[in-house]
Amino acid sequence: MPRGDLFPEIGPYETGYLPLSGGHVMYWEQAGNPNGRPALFLHGGPGAGAGAVHRRFFDPHFWRIIIFDQRGAGRSRPLGGLTDNTTPDLVADIETLRRHLAIDRFLLFGGSWGSTLALAYAQAHPDRVAGAVLRGVFLGRPREVEWFLHGMQAVFPEAHAAFTGFLPEAERTDLLGAYLRRLTDPDPSVHLPAARAWSVYEGTCSTLLPSPETVNGFSQDRTALGLARIEAFYFAHGLFLPQGGLLGHMDRISQIPAEIVQGRYDMICPAVTAFDLTASWRNARMTIVPDAGHSALEPGIRRALVAAVERFRNVR
Repeated sequence: MPRGDLFPEIGPYETGYLPLSGGHVMYWEQAGNPNGRPALFLHGGPGAGAGAVHRRFFDPHFWRIIIFDQRGAGRSRPLGGLTDNTTPDLVADIETLRRHLAIDRFLLFGGSWGSTLALAYAQAHPDRVAGAVLRGVFLGRPREVEWFLHGMQAVFPEAHAAFTGFLPEAERTDLLGAYLRRLTDPDPSVHLPAARAWSVYEGTCSTLLPSPETVNGFSQDRTALGLARIEAFYFAHGLFLPQGGLLGHMDRISQIPAEIVQGRYDMICPAVTAFDLTASWRNARMTIVPDAGHSALEPGIRRALVAAVERFRNVR
């Protein structure tokens, strides 16, 4: 799809790898203005990984753009690794990266699972967050996971039929357990087909209008394996979130300004979740995009995200 409303394509001016606990190694990069205001991009999934297009939400003349692949995702190693892979680990990894790059405070930018991780990090380190731009909000509540596994059938019955039909009929009463067993099987002939089935289901339901380009991206082996394996693992463990969930700790970040962008017809993360977050956040403003689903690259979502980032130019 045309992406002329984003900033021009740029490459990173610095890349690197950071060793982490549990044998993980994090890929990171910086782009834009080395002396600019720091902005940290948090990708979705968990496990989806980041890409070159994500640099383009930020004016490269103004922002120092920091992007990294979370544990087990994208260019980080090992791909799909689950050892020591929890939300607190990812929060600690952001701190490791922040210190490595000698950054005092970030603007956080995250969509879907990236919004979850942004909230978890901000609640743990509020003094390190200058503001937040969040999209397609996911709070990791049980009903949100249940919606993904079962509820989307109401709107995408054919995609859900393919998702459940991948499994033997006897195992369809426990979709998450059946998929997780396959996704964690060491045999690629077992885990790769399961990863593609899971990831294609998510990609198919991510846009308001059918997008073969989006589905094709979700079906690639590296993307599918990181996304499906880590997502299922996190789902099975309550997203490794604190007692009371993220909404139970909003007092820690009430002073932080936030822009929330939400597609009206987001089927992955329905708008009620963004509404609940906005109602709990004194300094948050929500923009509903009336003709969009979940994907950050749908035209209305793209424009709203760029505008939201631009509004933070004068926020210190």
